[in-house]
Amino acid sequence: MGWVSPLRMDSARRLVLAALGLVGVALATVATLRAGEPNQSPWRVLGLTGLMWLGFAVSCVLVQRVPPRTAVPLVLAGGIALQALAASVPPRTTDDFYRYAWDGRVQAAGIDPYRYPPTAPELAGLRDGWLFPAGVPLLNHPTEPTIYPPAAQAYFRTVDELAPAGARHKPWQVAAAVLAVATTAALAAFLWRRGGDPRRAVLWAWCPTVILEAGNNGHVDVLAALLVTAGLGTLAATDGRGREAPAVAGAVLGGALLGAATAVKLLPALVLAALTPRRYLPALASAAGVVCLLYLPHLLAVGTDVVGFLPGYLAEQGYNGSGRFALLRLVLPRPLAPYAAAVVLAAVAATVWRRPDPIRPWRGPLLLTGTAFLVLTPSYPWYALLLVALVALDGRWEWLAVAAGGYVAYFAGPLGITHVTMQAIGYGLALAVVATPLLRQLVDGYRRSASVRRS
Repeated sequence: MGWVSPLRMDSARRLVLAALGLVGVALATVATLRAGEPNQSPWRVLGLTGLMWLGFAVSCVLVQRVPPRTAVPLVLAGGIALQALAASVPPRTTDDFYRYAWDGRVQAAGIDPYRYPPTAPELAGLRDGWLFPAGVPLLNHPTEPTIYPPAAQAYFRTVDELAPAGARHKPWQVAAAVLAVATTAALAAFLWRRGGDPRRAVLWAWCPTVILEAGNNGHVDVLAALLVTAGLGTLAATDGRGREAPAVAGAVLGGALLGAATAVKLLPALVLAALTPRRYLPALASAAGVVCLLYLPHLLAVGTDVVGFLPGYLAEQGYNGSGRFALLRLVLPRPLAPYAAAVVLAAVAATVWRRPDPIRPWRGPLLLTGTAFLVLTPSYPWYALLLVALVALDGRWEWLAVAAGGYVAYFAGPLGITHVTMQAIGYGLALAVVATPLLRQLVDGYRRSASVRRS
């Protein structure tokens, strides 16, 4: 047997350990997907979901010990395999894809998706046994017009056109899985070109949120995450690293991508809100222009009905103060929580504006978006796909605790515990994780100051 260098043996050993970590995440994924819906066995599903997160954390540590040129192919291959596993099982914890399919079908028939609710008699000819078995609609809010913005509607129309007849839920899973893998590739390529650590792409590719909410549940939020990744990457790539502002052409393109992301799901508006107007004015103007252009055809077709079910959804979800804001409600009267949340977010945005990071334009958006999750405490974990993408760009892994906290809140109903209680538990633990590095910095700073005074 020939001689093998100890360094090469060590690298091979680390690669094997990282691959075993991937296998562990895959096994936990299979077990979670086979455990059924949360309503059937909530404690078991919650425990297995936690196991996925634990395996993910260990795997990320192992991947960071593998040389980048070896780790990146493993991360990409693992991302593909995990998405394939997720897409092999029908969606378990959502019915959103029914609405995606319906909106795509309505547009294919030449009807504006904001004009009628699904139960309108004008759309009776579009109903079939899949979406309306025995005449009963499976899609959510069937008596209300759609809530999804125009870029999402364009995506729904595209998938509907490409889907084979009778494919049902599978095209939505496959499309989301492809977008998730594309985001992994975009993250790795961008980080490599910018001299960052491309292994950080694992924070997205193997994350349980991405596995469950893209490949399995097929949520459109993954498209917004891809567009935000591309938009912020474009801004960073064209920034002068100290010049007054990014190149105008790059800023316009980056802003257009961020505007398109906001027209998929409104949550990426937080990314735009975190960009300093003085530095990113062309990007912000481009984003606003894209959003307006995407809404314009629908506005001309249906007028103010283009807002769809959005106002009703916000009230239904408790963003008017009747729900959500679980952490703020621990210290404030419930009616004051929305106002306190607005103050907190405005303060964070102002802080980000005063200290922009031209080399890492995603750092401010990560802070503002993560803070928004902590003050709003949403119950739907797929919203955090945007947050996970920002974490992968920046490497601040502690913010992934916020994405994990969303799953704790999601199990409130199946476990028979109030949503506010579960939100407070999940996001409270996440807040503790996020605050730990900051507290450590403050303690270290105090110790250094005390050491200087003594000397």
